[in-house]
Amino acid sequence: MFKLEARAEPSRLLMVGSPVIALLITVLVGSLLFVVLGKNPVDGLRMFFYEPVKNVYSLTELTIKATPLVLIALGLAVCFRANLWNIGAEGQFVLGAICGGWVAMQATPDTGRWIVVGVLLAGLLGGMAWAAIVALLRDRFNASEILVSLMLVYVAEMLLSYLVYGPWKDPQGYNFPQTITFLDPARIPKIVSGFRMNIGVYIALAAVAAFTIFLARTYAGFQLQVGGLAPAAARYAGFSSRRALWTGLLMSGGMAGLAGALEAAGPQGQLTPFVPMGYGFAAIIVAFVGRLNPVGIVFSALLMSMFYIGGELAQSRLGLPKALTGVFQGLLLFCLLACDTFIHQRLRWVSK
Repeated sequence: MFKLEARAEPSRLLMVGSPVIALLITVLVGSLLFVVLGKNPVDGLRMFFYEPVKNVYSLTELTIKATPLVLIALGLAVCFRANLWNIGAEGQFVLGAICGGWVAMQATPDTGRWIVVGVLLAGLLGGMAWAAIVALLRDRFNASEILVSLMLVYVAEMLLSYLVYGPWKDPQGYNFPQTITFLDPARIPKIVSGFRMNIGVYIALAAVAAFTIFLARTYAGFQLQVGGLAPAAARYAGFSSRRALWTGLLMSGGMAGLAGALEAAGPQGQLTPFVPMGYGFAAIIVAFVGRLNPVGIVFSALLMSMFYIGGELAQSRLGLPKALTGVFQGLLLFCLLACDTFIHQRLRWVSK
């Protein structure tokens, strides 16, 4: 029988290159998948790896997808480093969109651009409030943060549906489930005229710098990471596990809520039942492929954004199912976990 045995000293080079190896395996398996589906694998791979970056417009569209993924993954990286499993970032994303959208709907043609700050702040606080429910139940009743955060995703989606089908429905919207289109003062400012890329890119880059400093240079970040890596040592040192719980979940929820507000008041420009786009779940893969490192998360988010855009192009141009995006995302995570397993452990045959 085969048995996994821990390696005495895993290769540092392979540990660093594991995401690249996982990507290459994903490309190989994806090529075989295109063949099975009766498509030319060169055409399929071009949709995923060339079309999203072929010109300036494509690159700006890539940032639209990557910005929310970076923000959510940064918050999740803090949680995961603290050994907290927030699986409900999608729900916090939706709550951020709802709260930010409510502020955006209060704008009038004479409102100043300052309202954009209110939209983003409302989204941040909305996501934090939704994550606080998870923290409270874990803190007071030791409820599993995995189950609670995941179940709250569906509550958030039902709340959004109630609002856009009911009290927030646009009376001039021909009975479609949507709010009014946000006025220009409440929309996220664009960086370059003619492109959809907006200041969310700057916010994401600033967040990357802030989280890098927080995790690597602050005492609070050190406490969080020690609590995740060695809980017994953290207790011995007097670090508060309760503080780590609240800090990790509130930061994670806040970043997801901020991403939701940017999405609602940015590319979408209104609230619809289609605000949940799976960014909260995809960001889990982004965080792990990026090795829970803020800089690595940026590159991982760009790769995941290529999968999103490539999946849409493959659907419209090659007639492939939309689920192909999820297949590529899942393949990447599976391959990464497999690579990590065999880098840290070897497979040995053990006779009975």
